[in-house]
Amino acid sequence: MTLRELGEKAEEYVVQLLSGRCRSRRDHAVLAVLFGASRIYRSLVQLRLTLYGERILRHRMLGCLVVSIGNLTVGGTGKTPVVEVFSRTLASKNRRVAILSRGYRSKGIPFWQKLKNMLMHPDKEVPPRVVSDGKRLLMNSAMAGDEPYMLANNLRDVCVVVDKDRVKAGRYAIRHLGADTLVLDDGFQYLHLKPRLNILLVDSTAPFHNHHLLPRGLLREPIKNVRRADYIFLTKSSGKPHIRHLKSFLRRHNPSAEIIECTHKPQYLEEVYSGSRQDLEFLVGKRVAAICAIACPRSFDDFLTELGANLVHTEHFIDHHRYRQQEIIDFVNASLNKDAEIIITTEKDAVRFPTVLRRDLPVYFLRVEIDILSGQETFNDCITRICFL
Repeated sequence: MTLRELGEKAEEYVVQLLSGRCRSRRDHAVLAVLFGASRIYRSLVQLRLTLYGERILRHRMLGCLVVSIGNLTVGGTGKTPVVEVFSRTLASKNRRVAILSRGYRSKGIPFWQKLKNMLMHPDKEVPPRVVSDGKRLLMNSAMAGDEPYMLANNLRDVCVVVDKDRVKAGRYAIRHLGADTLVLDDGFQYLHLKPRLNILLVDSTAPFHNHHLLPRGLLREPIKNVRRADYIFLTKSSGKPHIRHLKSFLRRHNPSAEIIECTHKPQYLEEVYSGSRQDLEFLVGKRVAAICAIACPRSFDDFLTELGANLVHTEHFIDHHRYRQQEIIDFVNASLNKDAEIIITTEKDAVRFPTVLRRDLPVYFLRVEIDILSGQETFNDCITRICFL
C-alpha cells in the first residue's frame, strides 16, 4: 500500500468518526485527541487573524480587481461552479481574468528537479504552474489538480495559474499573461493577498457540520468570522423553511453582507471518452451505476434519483481520490452484475478517470451549473452588479 493510499484510509476513518460512527473505546479516544487538537488549531487561527488585523502581518495588494471565493468548511459547498461562472461573466465584460488556485493534491515537482533548480538557479524564483494561458490547455489534471484543470477546460478565454503563493501567482498572471482581474479560488483563508470583494459560500444543507474546527470537525475557522464576507451565497438552497433561520443566524454575525440563495442545477450528461451529450431525460427509468470521489457524495446520488434514474449500484471514494485503472474495471464489472445500463460520475471525477480500453458500459458525467433562486435576477446580472457597481 502506497503512502497516498494510507493517507486516504486514515482520512476515510476520520471522516467516519466525524459523521458520528463511533463504535469502540478507541474511536472515542481518537475523538478526544481530535477535540484537543481542534482547540489548539482554533487558537492558532485566531492568532493569525489578529496579527493581520493589527497589521503585524501585512496584506499585499496587486493594483487590480481581486475577487476571493471561498468557504468556512472543508469542501462540499459547490465552490468550483461558482468560481467558473464568476470568471466567465467577468471575462464577458472584457476583463482579462486569471484564476489563482493552490492546486490541491496536484502532483508535486520531482525532488531531482527541485534540487537541479536550486543548484543551477539559486537566485531564480520558480514560476507558478500555468494550467491555461487563456488560449491553450497546458497541463493534465495530475499536474494541475482536479478543479484547476476542470476550470481551464471549461473556460478557454480565462487564465488558470497554480501556486501555493497566490501573491507570486498573481504577479506572474499580471506581468506575463496580461491579467487585470484575479479570482482567488478557495481564497477566504488566504489573507496575504487582500481582495476587493470577499465572497463566502455556505452549504445550506449542512452549513457548519458539527460546529467544531479541524480536525474534530470540518470548520477551517470559527463561525463568527463570516463577518469578513462582503457577500454570502447560500449554495444548494431549496427555499425550505430552515433557510430563513440560517439567514437570521448569518445576519447576527454579519448584518451588512447581502445573502443570495442559489442552487446547483443539472444541465446535461456528457460521455467521458467521446464528448457526446444527452439531455437529462435520458436518465429517466435507466438502471444507473454511480461512482464519485467528492466531499458530499449523497447530494450527487440524490441528483440522479430526482432526475428519474434507478440507482442499482453506487461506490464512493474519499474526496479527490485518483482512480486506478483496475478500480474502474472492477466497478464496471460490479455494475454489469447489477444489470446497470450506464455509469454516471461527476464532472470533477471525470477529469481523473483513467483511459479504459474496454467500454462495456457508457460512462457519462453530470454537468451542473449555478442558478439564482431569489428574485428575478440571473446569476450573470448578480455578478455584474457585485463587481461593476
